[in-house]
Amino acid sequence: MATYHKPEARTVQELKDIANKLRIHSITSTNASKSGHPTSCASMAEIMSVLFFNTMRYKISEPRDPSSDRFILSKGHAAPILYAAWAEAGLFPVKDLQNLRKIDSDLEGHPTPRLNFIDVGTGSLGQGLSIACGMAYVGKNYDKASYRVYCLVGDGESAEGSIWEALNFASYYKLDNLCVIFDVNRLGQSDPTVLQHNMETYRKRLDAFGLNAIVVDGHDVEELSKAFHEASTTKGKPTAIVAKTYKGKHFPSIEDQENWHGKPLGGQADTVLEHLKSLIKNKGPLQLHPQKPLKEDAPIVDITNVKLSSPPNYKIGESVATRLAYGTALAKIAANNSRVIALDGDTKNSTFSDKLRKVYPDRYIECFIAEQNLVGIAIGAACRDRTVAFVSTFATFFTRAFDQIRMGAISQTNVNFVGSHCGVSIGEDGPSQMGLEDIAMFRTIPGSTVFYPSDAVSCERAVELAANTKGVCFIRTSRPSTSVLYKNDENFQVGKAHILKQSSNDKVLIIGAGVTLYEALKAADELAKSGIHVRVLDPFTIKPLDAEAIIKNAKAAGNKIVTVEDHYPEGGIGEAVLSVVAQENITVKKLAVTGIPRSGPSDVLLEQFGIGAKCITKAVNSLLH
Repeated sequence: MATYHKPEARTVQELKDIANKLRIHSITSTNASKSGHPTSCASMAEIMSVLFFNTMRYKISEPRDPSSDRFILSKGHAAPILYAAWAEAGLFPVKDLQNLRKIDSDLEGHPTPRLNFIDVGTGSLGQGLSIACGMAYVGKNYDKASYRVYCLVGDGESAEGSIWEALNFASYYKLDNLCVIFDVNRLGQSDPTVLQHNMETYRKRLDAFGLNAIVVDGHDVEELSKAFHEASTTKGKPTAIVAKTYKGKHFPSIEDQENWHGKPLGGQADTVLEHLKSLIKNKGPLQLHPQKPLKEDAPIVDITNVKLSSPPNYKIGESVATRLAYGTALAKIAANNSRVIALDGDTKNSTFSDKLRKVYPDRYIECFIAEQNLVGIAIGAACRDRTVAFVSTFATFFTRAFDQIRMGAISQTNVNFVGSHCGVSIGEDGPSQMGLEDIAMFRTIPGSTVFYPSDAVSCERAVELAANTKGVCFIRTSRPSTSVLYKNDENFQVGKAHILKQSSNDKVLIIGAGVTLYEALKAADELAKSGIHVRVLDPFTIKPLDAEAIIKNAKAAGNKIVTVEDHYPEGGIGEAVLSVVAQENITVKKLAVTGIPRSGPSDVLLEQFGIGAKCITKAVNSLLH
């Protein structure tokens, strides 16, 4: 280990004093709001003091400077002490802490990026470490910069499997610029934690996962200072500092006691505050300067105006799966911008994200079969606008990471999710592999954009558009090969539908997407044989839906609509269409997969589960007779 210089006695005392000031702020702010978690803050006070006033390098004037160290508070309920640390560092007035949790204050109950010193929203426990891993991966492999990433995890949330997914990732990729701190304060919300203060078990588990595990007294600033120094000089593996702490530390009659989680001190505050003030030796302003010099070596990154390096190149009628077109487009936009990256969960040869890997292997991140961590890594990688991240796996497997995705929206992330193998059309693999809930799931995400391209041309353009669209994007791709419908120079826009078949005598508007668009076209041809003309619309994006085009074309087609989708009826295309025509005198008949499907040939399943061409023909006839 590089030479460690023990802090001077004056520095040690001031770090202790700062820790107690942070405790005081945590008490007064939660008392002012009549809610919050002061005891959870108290256990980590020395950790925060040493990190923010002795270890981390950051710009107070610009907290999100690309060269600054990153700090993720995974146990987001301890937000008051994080706010207090930034206030004591000088970012904003200490008096503002009394606005905690008030409706007109951005000092919310849990951290969100409404604040300029918060990168991601946390508080849904078990997620912060994956995000920190994504940041560290980018710092080490893409930015190749000096900044370090620190993540503070609560011992209660270490029961979450996603924490161990992240630790496995960090170890595998040798993220020695990452330091995770476990605040082992023994007590959870309603009961003691699984391991309580069994520090050796924590150490052994972390060691087995390939981390440099250091057990410390979490209330000893000298031990913490030395541990953070060791972390900064350890090469080839991440460091885990396992800090033995006490919930409510230095709170008389409350320290290490149950039933104080999430409660302001109320009437006991004055007694505790008096005790804490008695522990502070330096009564005046800080002598320590919190801002350490940082090496400004993070490169300038431009992730705007991402384009396909060449336009789509297909022939009308050519049979190409949209999942394959996704891989082609991904490689093309990667050729145009060096910050385009792909992440996958060991399905790259099915989602075709491996097409990027083959040409730019260093810009592909294999996250293995750990979808929650996969999503978290992407959120971290995209943070501070360092990359354009595309995350792919089977559409159905994103459901297990729904919490990470919704927290990504709270984090204002710009991550692009690509789900393949959607619907019963995947065939023989059966229901466990069929994405039938994914449209509904992604539609519920605030600010999301949901693309459902039906052919290779529209899929390539969806990838290009998603790369430049703010917020969470989802691209739904299909397993079967489908015919190219559009010319290579067709113009695609978010929220703009395309009409594929129409006449002046249309009786019904059929709306399909992906494989069901082709079933709609087949049904249209069959209906035409009996003199019934129908109009066929491809929505391209399900959110936002092209309400104007749908209403206009429905009115031109007898005020009747049939929607057909390879998805469950709840929350899918049919319900999206119903919402936009709710104020119109338009009849909508929904065709969707009802019940749990089974294995079988794709074309058989489409008819058996009510979304094939014959079913569409029957639905149209029922509307007309």
